[in-house]
Order: sequence, then C-alpha cells, then structure tokens
Amino acid sequence: MEFIFYFLLFLCSILHIKFLVPNKNKNLPPSPPSLPILGHLPLLQQPLYKSLAKLSKKYGQVMYLKFGSRPVIVVSSPSAVEECLSSKNDIIFANRPRFLIGKLLGHDYTTMVWADYGPNWKNLRRISAVELLSPSRLQMLSAMRFDEVKSIIKRLSDQGCKHQNVELSSKFFALTYNVIMRMMAGKRYYGEQVGDSEEVKRFQELVRETLRLSDFSNVGDFLPIWRWIGGDKGFQNEMLGLKAKRDKFLEDLLEEHRRLRSDLKFDREEKQTPLIQVLLSLQEAEPEHYTDDVVKGIMWDLFAAGTDTSKSTMEWAMSLLLNNPHVLKKAQEEIDLHVEPGRLLDESDVEKLPYVHSIVMETLRMYPPGPLMIPHEASEECIVGGYNVPRGTMLLVNLWEIENDPNLWNEPTKFVPERFLGLEGTRVGFKLMPFGVGRRKCPGEGLATRVITLTLAALIHCFDWERVGEQMVDMSQQKLGATMHKALPLEAKCRPRKNALNFIDKL
Repeated sequence: MEFIFYFLLFLCSILHIKFLVPNKNKNLPPSPPSLPILGHLPLLQQPLYKSLAKLSKKYGQVMYLKFGSRPVIVVSSPSAVEECLSSKNDIIFANRPRFLIGKLLGHDYTTMVWADYGPNWKNLRRISAVELLSPSRLQMLSAMRFDEVKSIIKRLSDQGCKHQNVELSSKFFALTYNVIMRMMAGKRYYGEQVGDSEEVKRFQELVRETLRLSDFSNVGDFLPIWRWIGGDKGFQNEMLGLKAKRDKFLEDLLEEHRRLRSDLKFDREEKQTPLIQVLLSLQEAEPEHYTDDVVKGIMWDLFAAGTDTSKSTMEWAMSLLLNNPHVLKKAQEEIDLHVEPGRLLDESDVEKLPYVHSIVMETLRMYPPGPLMIPHEASEECIVGGYNVPRGTMLLVNLWEIENDPNLWNEPTKFVPERFLGLEGTRVGFKLMPFGVGRRKCPGEGLATRVITLTLAALIHCFDWERVGEQMVDMSQQKLGATMHKALPLEAKCRPRKNALNFIDKL
C-alpha cells in the first residue's frame, strides 16, 4: 500500500507541469513556493499555529497556502479578521469546510458546528442561544455549577491539610465535564462518588476517544489520493466506531429521560430542569423539526464545545498565578474586600471582581484554548486585503498570533492582567477573540466564562498557593491537538486560608 502511494505521488508530480497550467486566479495573496500534490504541507510543523505565524512574518498577514489539494487563506491581523467575519464577507465565510469528521460525527454536516450557513444552522443557533444557553437559562442552572465548585474545594482542602501536592489538571477535567453533564442530563460521571457503573465507564471511554480523534488531522481531507488508495480507512473505521458508541449513549440518555418525563412533570422554565428535558419538550411540540438525530447533534455539540477548552484555560490561569504570586495576592485582596467573611463566594460575587476577570482575560489572550479558530470556507469568490480569494478556499484565523502580536499588545509575553482593567463590558476590537467572532461565534461563551471565573475565584478565595519546588511552573505546550494544552499536568501546593477554614468545613 505504501509503495502504491509513493508511486502515484511520483507519477502525479511528473504530470503536473506547473507552467503549462494557466493561473485563472490572478492577484492571490502572497504565498511561499509549493510542491505539486503536497502544496505547502512540507513547510508546516507542529504546533501549527506557531508554524503559520513564522510563515506570515515573511509572507504577510493575509497569506495563501495549499494544504495538499485544499486552498487556504491564513489571516493574522485584526483588520483582516474584521473584513472576513464581521463586515462585507461575513456571510461568504459563514460555511465550514467539508471534513470527514463533519460527515461522520456531524450527522452528514447537519449539526450546528458543521452545518452550512442556512435555515437549518440558523434554527440550531437560535435553539442554543434562546433555549439552552441564554443568560436566564444559565442562571437557572447556576446551583449545579456551584455544587461542582464546592466539591473541588472540599477535595483540595482534604489534600492540602495533609500537606500533599495536588494535581489540578484532572480535577479541572472532572469539574468541567461534570458541570456540562449535570446541566444536560442531571448526572455526574467523574469523582470519588460516581462509582464504576457500566454507564460511567462508557461515558469516560467516549470522552477519551473523542479527544483523541477530534483534531482535524485526517490526511484524506487534504490529499484525496490518500483516500483513493484507502489510506484513511483506519481513521474512518475509528470514527464510525466512535459515532456508534456516541449515538447509543445519547439514545439511552434520551430514553431514560422520556421515561422520567412520563412519570414527572418538567417545566421548561423551572430551575435545574435538565437541558435534555428542554429539548424533549421542543420535540413534542414540533416532532418534524426536532428528530432524535437533531436532538442528539445538539446535545453533543453542547458537550464538546465547553469542556476541554474550559479545563485548559483554568490550568493555564493557575500556572500563571503560581509563577506570579504578586498577582495572586492582589486577587485575594480584591476578593476579601468584596466578599463578607464566613462564606464561600458565589456567582453573584464574581460580578464585583474586575481583577479576577482581568486574570481570565489575560490568560485567554496568552493561551487561547483554540489558537486557530475553527476553519471557515468561502462560499463564493471574494476579496480580502485587496487580494482575490477563490470560492472553496478554507479560512484559518491565527488567534494566537494576533493575541501575542507585539505591535498590538505591550510586552505580550508578560502576564499583566492590569491591561484589561477598566475594559469590563467593552470590546477589545478584533485583538482578542478567544470564542471566535461573527455569525459562528461560540454560543457557549457565557457558560465557559462563568465556569472558569467562578472556579478560579473560589480557588483564590479558599487557598494559599505555592509552586511544588523552587523552579517556575513549566509553561511548555503540547504540540498536537486543536486545543492548547500544557505539556505537563499542573501540580501545586495549597493550604486553606485561615479566614476560609470555617466555611470550607461546612461544604
């Protein structure tokens, strides 16, 4: 199989006489020299966002590449992002590229993440924004989030009082997945008290496989010849296996909640009503629009969107605080000033903590959870930065490069939360877009910021923190994956603060 692939590649390279093929797309953005078939793929290294940033320094902030057979434009300036996603070209770039993952896991490109811009996508977006993730709905479910924060505080206190080092990565992971699944289905799947039931094992295995496969790295999406000779058959089989497990798990959840629905009366506007019950009530009202496939797609999109990225941001934030204890002390002073003694802060208190919010914003700037925005695709030919962009071109926005550009930010490699003080509730233009921008901006931004900020504030409120050793926390990043993760899981020392001991014991 490998011999056939290289033979076909060699043959196609010989037949590809570049100077005999007229360039119908004059005035393309600047581009490095490319190879036949492979295009610019040999120039790319991991992590991809840093490799693209290096190229853009030479070829410009609007750059044209070929990922195999797929044309790509990479933008890395606020003005170019605005031109693509918020002004004259916003509808043109409102589609997604057709990747295999979208076909197999996105119900043939019909879920909110993968659907083309049109009536189906607009309806799914409306459901998410109005019915599931609106401020009022998030407020109704705030007690569930608070319960999970109290749980992590209690576990950390037990370890801290025993003078044990605490490993935070797995705890943030458990918190974020428990929050979303309690909101969705009223269930927890991680922690000491969940047991090892078959359902728990199925869910945890599903999460592991999803994280492993969801990084847009299928070779066949960029080199059709690889697909033609069956090179991505193994990837397809893994995807199909994951889809079958995922659909069965979600179907079982739906059936369980249908049985509950027949026994109990759920009010869509009642506090702590699981989101599955909200979707089932919509299905009863309009069964032709809310089929089981549509409901399962919405459930999985919600699950996938706000978990891994929130966990990653909390870990980066705590790492930065451990390396900058003066920032940690200033945040503790702010909390002590605005939260009366004798109780743990809650979400209503977080609104009064601008410095804690600034810590979160600065973390998102330095370590955006998705350093490359989820790809878009041009539905027709357009102009960006004065250059022609052909129809079908994939758009990549290099958020990491924009948010760490020394021409846009003063000393961008330094952790300076103060740069965001006084900007609460205002836009930072297109310099900071951790949740995307435009029509396909992440609808889970409100949920993610609530979970991240409340958890971080509670950890600062309850504990004094120290690094495990004399050395600074290692801030190296994993090279692979669509989400920016730390290369090494975060460990730290913590001990309950004297003014927090009384209320921690009551949690």
